[in-house]
Amino acid sequence: MSDLNDPRVLFAAERTLLAWNRTGLALIAFGFVVERSGLLVRALAPDSPAAKDSVTTFWLGLAFIALGAFVAVYSCREYLMVLRTLTPVEYPPGYNARWGIAVNLIVALLGGGLALLLYWR
Repeated sequence: MSDLNDPRVLFAAERTLLAWNRTGLALIAFGFVVERSGLLVRALAPDSPAAKDSVTTFWLGLAFIALGAFVAVYSCREYLMVLRTLTPVEYPPGYNARWGIAVNLIVALLGGGLALLLYWR
């Protein structure tokens, strides 16, 4: 439990959650680029050795996408743990601290959906 009675603790935790949100989004985007790079290499140079190894880029890209989705979910868990330690004084009147969680969970769902879509294509 926090004894600071200062809303800046809540805002610091929220900034950390949003930083992890950006990290998850970046991992998902990077994973998509890595996964699609195998298709690009096959299209540009079909006879190159790298074109024959597009399975590696597929699985590596999928792993990055899954990691990004996991980061989004896990950061929500950590943020909720911090929220449970705060006192009512540390919440500004009328402030809803749950929107960041909703955004992170949507990012995780979309990332997981992207991973499944790429896996089953």
